Amino acid sequence: MAPLEGLRILAVEVYGAGPFGSAHLADLGAEVIKIEPREGGDMSRNVGPYTLGEDDGHFFQSLNRNKKSLTLDLKHPRGREVFLKLVATADGVMGNLRGDQPDKLGLTYDELSKANPRIVCAHLSAYGRDGPRKGWPGYDYLMQAEAGWLSLTGEPEGPPARMGLSVVDYSSGTTCALALLAGILQARRTGMGRDLDVSLYDVAMHQLNYPAAWYLNEGLVTGRAPRSAHPYIAPSQLYRTRDGWIFIMAQTQRFWELLCGKLGRPDLSASPDFLDVPSRRKNRDALTTILELEFGRRNTEEWLEILRGTVPCGPVYDMAQALDNPYFLARGGVQVFDHPDRPGFKLVASPIRIGEPLPARPAPKLGQHTDALLRELGFGAQDIRELKQAKAV
Repeated sequence: MAPLEGLRILAVEVYGAGPFGSAHLADLGAEVIKIEPREGGDMSRNVGPYTLGEDDGHFFQSLNRNKKSLTLDLKHPRGREVFLKLVATADGVMGNLRGDQPDKLGLTYDELSKANPRIVCAHLSAYGRDGPRKGWPGYDYLMQAEAGWLSLTGEPEGPPARMGLSVVDYSSGTTCALALLAGILQARRTGMGRDLDVSLYDVAMHQLNYPAAWYLNEGLVTGRAPRSAHPYIAPSQLYRTRDGWIFIMAQTQRFWELLCGKLGRPDLSASPDFLDVPSRRKNRDALTTILELEFGRRNTEEWLEILRGTVPCGPVYDMAQALDNPYFLARGGVQVFDHPDRPGFKLVASPIRIGEPLPARPAPKLGQHTDALLRELGFGAQDIRELKQAKAV
């Protein structure tokens, strides 16, 4: 039995952040019912470059496996009727719409509690549901820019650079899923649901974390350091090897001393210039020059054999090398399932391990579960025909 089996979540979601968050819940066994427009569904169904039949593709599959799809017009009176019947059977509603949309569509606790006092409504938006930006659209890269991430990424002499993945989307979706589960736990104790709000902007700002504490309390503005170095600890950065790169993270004094021993340079750990963290940070450029000479004597793989398990270190892979890594594959990092249009379809598996296989079902075809869910809610064959003719579902 998966941990969240028996939980029913209605996902009024599009594109990336919301679907990423609800995918965690679906992977862990929750019944996630994806509410989609009748025509075309979630826009991410048609994001390229690779497609899988009509209104489906690799992008959509990566964010929506293990879910169900119900096509529904939330603005249509009869569509609203269906939705409220579904709310009465659900534990939570999770959406990622513009901040002004939940009120307009009646997706707030104030409205939905009339159908189910225990319902929990988790709202994920770009800038929140209040304030002057509540109606603004927004995306991951914009948050990285405004939250200062671009000023922290890349080489000091280069232009501002974003992170290579949509980390704000992923983090915000995961945070929203966590908020929803917290609300459901409270609802089960009290019998009362609530609204919960998460925004891309707030999550991006929250992840400034300890550099934010340095600035807020001491006025220190953290910037970019050469070789993707840690802003304070050294050596904790990239170094060139004879055939590529290696990332070394000697985050503690003990790791620094072990590194010096593995390099055959115990004199470095005894040098006043590199004796402790403050001195190594002060003399980081000189230390980089010395260590790069040492690392340049061997290939990356040779250094990994010498250092692994003793000094924290890692190779610098491209994405293909990372996904083909034997360690990743041995850990079951790739999940395989049969898609109707692509047998043996592969996705990265959930990072949560429970000691047994998690659900492995392809993302649904548009409206795949509409009829079955309507029948479950008590709609007969004639009712379903009428709902479809009215374009409510």
